[in-house]
Amino acid sequence: MRHLLQVICLGLVLLTTWVSSLTAQIPEPGLAKEKLTISGYIKDAASGETLIGASIFVPEIQNGTTTNAYGFYSLSLPPARYTLSISYLGYRRLEAIIDLDIQNIRQDYEMQLVSAELEEVIVTSDAEDRNVSELQMSVNRLDIGTIQKLPTLLGEVEILRSILLLPGVTTVGEGASGFNVRGGSIDQNLVLLDEAPVYNSSHLFGFYSVFNPDAVKDVQLFKGGIPSRYGGRLSSILDVRMKEGNNKKFELNGGVGFIFSRLSVEAPIIKDKASFIVAARRSYIDVLARPFLNEDFDGSALNFYDLTAKTNWSVNENNHLFLSGYFGRDNFRFGEAAGFDWGNGTATLRWNHLFSERLFSNITLYYSDYDYEIHFGEDATNKFDWEASIVNYSIKPELAYYVNPSNLIRFGGHMVVYDFLPGKAIGVSEGEVTDFSLPSKYAIESSVFVENELNIAPGLEVNYGIRLSHFNYTGKGFAYAYGETSAGERRPLIDTREFTQWESIQTYLNPEPRIAIKYEISHHASVKLSYNRMAQYVHLISNTTASTPVDVWTPSTNNLKPQLADQFAAGFFRNFDDNMYEISIETYYKRMQRLVDYIDGADLILNPLIEGDLLSGEGRAYGLESQFSKTEGRWTGWISYTLARTERRVEGINAGKWYPSRYDQLHNLSVTTFYDLSKRWTFSASFAFNSGTPSTFPTSRIEQQGYVIPHNASDGRNNARVPVYHRLDVSLTLNPKEKPGKKWHSEWVFSVYNVYNRRNPFSIYFRQDPKRVMPDIPIMTEAVKLSVIGNFIPSVSYNFKFN
Repeated sequence: MRHLLQVICLGLVLLTTWVSSLTAQIPEPGLAKEKLTISGYIKDAASGETLIGASIFVPEIQNGTTTNAYGFYSLSLPPARYTLSISYLGYRRLEAIIDLDIQNIRQDYEMQLVSAELEEVIVTSDAEDRNVSELQMSVNRLDIGTIQKLPTLLGEVEILRSILLLPGVTTVGEGASGFNVRGGSIDQNLVLLDEAPVYNSSHLFGFYSVFNPDAVKDVQLFKGGIPSRYGGRLSSILDVRMKEGNNKKFELNGGVGFIFSRLSVEAPIIKDKASFIVAARRSYIDVLARPFLNEDFDGSALNFYDLTAKTNWSVNENNHLFLSGYFGRDNFRFGEAAGFDWGNGTATLRWNHLFSERLFSNITLYYSDYDYEIHFGEDATNKFDWEASIVNYSIKPELAYYVNPSNLIRFGGHMVVYDFLPGKAIGVSEGEVTDFSLPSKYAIESSVFVENELNIAPGLEVNYGIRLSHFNYTGKGFAYAYGETSAGERRPLIDTREFTQWESIQTYLNPEPRIAIKYEISHHASVKLSYNRMAQYVHLISNTTASTPVDVWTPSTNNLKPQLADQFAAGFFRNFDDNMYEISIETYYKRMQRLVDYIDGADLILNPLIEGDLLSGEGRAYGLESQFSKTEGRWTGWISYTLARTERRVEGINAGKWYPSRYDQLHNLSVTTFYDLSKRWTFSASFAFNSGTPSTFPTSRIEQQGYVIPHNASDGRNNARVPVYHRLDVSLTLNPKEKPGKKWHSEWVFSVYNVYNRRNPFSIYFRQDPKRVMPDIPIMTEAVKLSVIGNFIPSVSYNFKFN
């Protein structure tokens, strides 16, 4: 009750502040016509794509705004003549004179892409001084043009691997799926594709992401200071927005590489009103290898494919509809007898509606499904089949009210219905059927939020708000009660209770306050502060070094409480030499509660009493992130360095003392550079250096009947580290000479991954000497270093575009 009263009081305080700021801006009846509004969309002139984050500056008031995630802007000003200065890096600055004197104006603007022969902007697609002037901190933005120029494995454009070059983002090893942000685990990142969550964002065990670069428009990573409109994960939000499709003309994009080929088609359905894009990829490692395999591997498969599609319709100037979807799958079969596959499917329907020139709304309906299947056996009398999935159904209304250029209010809600299938498993032995299946679990997560972005004084801006989240773990199913035991031991089952469909089993309510403050010291320097609390109600059950496609997602229950995190961050941002150079320094501290861990020997596979094997602990992460960027000229790029620690403490592990988490990396350095050798040749390179990640090594050994069993006598966790990781990749891009009026455009990309042949260790394990041991001779043991990629890999790929 005390906590509920605190929530109510905090909500009332914030609501009062919000209402006060709103009413202070509402004109009195006699002054109702004192302000007028200009609003509209900022678009790419060549394709009609809306531009996210374009800057609209009004010199007469020394203020302005930016476009939202749908390219919409709104400015309410006193009647007068104004100049609108519209900028978006990579595009020609646009200036327009408007007479705002009689009525509100609805005006869309189209911007021209800067010629590739001019100075090329590489690092971001933001406006000048955006890193200094924008309120948001701990956010990294990479436009798709930058991502396409990065050197990658086998020359294929890769979105998720590109964010590993940013400060605060790490991975536990080469080939590991997912990523870690500021000491968080993989499941603490919310990955969104057109607002629908993607639960496994990797193809081919982590080497490629599910995002087709030909269909991606914008990528943003929120690491801290996360606004109230986002929630559901502790560490980060990766927000990926798809292209809407060229509404001006037909366009064809594609590429052919060593590992897969891709093709996308976009075109108007009704010019300037409706368009579509369809993009597909398919790998063919197994096809290329088939002539070299013997008959024992007939029926083997190692491939992935995906299909991304989107269409949009501008019904009228106040209504816009978007429908997008993704479907992808990985297949891994060992002949005809065994294999497994996994995949994601999403569908998103969005409706943008303008209630007025100042009130913008978006309602999103989405469906998300992640599932995997495992199959063994050659016939119906001897086989094993296992299926698992997590399915989401959601509605998400959001509104934005543009009070004036200094005051923006956002508010809305979100509801998700979860259907967890932890395992439908059937085994057949000599015709006898055994059902190992676990029952489905259901839950409903709902939230409301309000946030106010307010320019208090020149140079001083604040975004404050709160998200109130509620989680309801429901039937149909069983709820278990466990007794107490010694720390680190399996808890005994003492009671079982059955619940009907949608009957509430356990509920949780969490207030999640957020605040971000920016103060501009000058036009070229600013300091920023932020705090956010996050709650996470879904958990990835996995005790492996890196997540695997067959890990199990589970909801918070009466035994498994939601994870919580509080993060504080402060930063300094500075631009030099007319914005050619940018530097940022951020420090953060994050405290996490109720983190999931496991007893030694935990049984995670098809275990109906898995909660008895789970432990709850706390974590802390802190560090310093810095980035230096050069954004103009023939040579561009950035250097990022992170100094960080992340630790865990769990009763029953490591004697209850703090220990480094598996994601702990003290030093993380990356250097990324691009150089225009000529109008046709571009060179790029990236270098990464990371401290070795922690690992648990045995401290002694037990010999039993000629076998050596490694043993950790101290029960220490992560008591050693694997060697440091470093790698250099390079690429060279050739653009054939263009002819006037030519519709076919192409490029060749020559790349080398792991240039100097570094055998980076993924893990180290211990084994006894495989040779036969003579009597009375001590058994020798050895440490084995496992490297996923131990050689340099050259490649050539061909990309093309027709319009």
